[in-house]
Amino acid sequence: MSSHIEEKSGRKMKMGFRVVYCVALFIVSGWGIAASMTSTSDMEYDDSAFLCLEESGNENAGWNVVEKKGNQFVVNDTPFYVNGFNTYWLMVFAVDSSTKSKVSELFQQAASAGLTVARTWAFNDGGWRALQKSPAVYDEDALDFVISEAQKYKIRLILSLSNNWEAYGGKAQYVKWGRNAGLNLTSDDAFFSDPTLKSYFKNHIKTVLNRVNTISNMAYKDDPTIFAWELMNEPRCVSDPSGDTLQNWIQEMAVYVKSIDRKHLLEIGVEGFYGPSKPARLQFNPNTYAQQVGTDFIRNHQALGIDFASVHIYTDSWVTANYITPAHLPFVKSWTKAHIEDAEETLKMPLLFGEFGLSERDGGYNESYRKDWIQAVYESVLTSIRSGGSGGGALLWQLFPEGVDYMSDGYALVFSKSPSTAQLIQRQSTRLATFNSMCNFRCRWACNTKTPLPFDLITADSCSSSL
Repeated sequence: MSSHIEEKSGRKMKMGFRVVYCVALFIVSGWGIAASMTSTSDMEYDDSAFLCLEESGNENAGWNVVEKKGNQFVVNDTPFYVNGFNTYWLMVFAVDSSTKSKVSELFQQAASAGLTVARTWAFNDGGWRALQKSPAVYDEDALDFVISEAQKYKIRLILSLSNNWEAYGGKAQYVKWGRNAGLNLTSDDAFFSDPTLKSYFKNHIKTVLNRVNTISNMAYKDDPTIFAWELMNEPRCVSDPSGDTLQNWIQEMAVYVKSIDRKHLLEIGVEGFYGPSKPARLQFNPNTYAQQVGTDFIRNHQALGIDFASVHIYTDSWVTANYITPAHLPFVKSWTKAHIEDAEETLKMPLLFGEFGLSERDGGYNESYRKDWIQAVYESVLTSIRSGGSGGGALLWQLFPEGVDYMSDGYALVFSKSPSTAQLIQRQSTRLATFNSMCNFRCRWACNTKTPLPFDLITADSCSSSL
């Protein structure tokens, strides 16, 4: 604050004029924006109201580590709301020169759409183009490239360290390694409790976090390109529905991660199912099976060392089996609202919707419905932001460049093939950048705490159908 006040008078006059001009431009243009955005099908809008505040907000921004303050993500004490995406195969493509360019192409397209965070795998255990070929045997060059390219395009990464599912190894591969070493392991859930398997995984954590990138010459644990570490993609422990086994594992591994890296944020990667710690919330689960998989959204996120909550949303897997029904949108709204409330009121931490998507292979699918579905998630985030809540953003599953359709699971979005959905995503990026910039603009004039914004940036009427 003082460094800005003590600048030369000419600079102060220039900044003072700019402040008045920007605010006036924002207020005047805002009426036209709200009026023009009345439906998801009408994607024309005026960026002029956003540009000046965004420019002034980013003028002195550095590429520093993302932190949290209370229930908010911040960079340089400035709010950081996330519009992001998932692409799990980045490291696998970076291994081979014939596919490496697709990593750069994807980051370029994502950055052009204003996306700021990507979630991807920092594991590939024992398989094709493996990161970890066998316990303690690694080839990390491809991951070096992914992180370096992300930094080039100013996209931060959530790096998941293991998988509940067999794809790319996961806990099943650790169990195979254990059996090959002579261990008597009865199920893949032994990953969470067997001392030898836990030592294998801790070695993986240590190796990845301490890795020095051969391109940037920076240790991963020091690199601000990394938004957060994730313990596991969608952990479940069905052999212990009480949740004790998984909870003990989360606590042990969280403490271990923090013993190596205290700079970066840490999350779990759970889907967000409610458990016995808060029986009144069981009503929000998609089905009764959800409370039998050994997870508990509230309890899991109370583990020491966990910095923020992450939740997934798959109505076509949870609510109905691969078919779209009218029940999907109401579930999305209640699911997102309940988790944002719990993150704010009980957990006192930020929340990301770490995966959400709808498959084009679902019965009854059409792109218009997918846009409405995506919009329901985005609107939940925006509603939370306006009230100073815990909703920190959302990451779509998943974004692809052209030419890699063979990797799609049905959820892939290619901007060039779905231009109206691409515009919806870019609009969300613009909205979040505006919130970030407005808060930064205010903080430069002695506001270092998050309070409701003085301008109604997005009215209830415009949000109801367009955001």
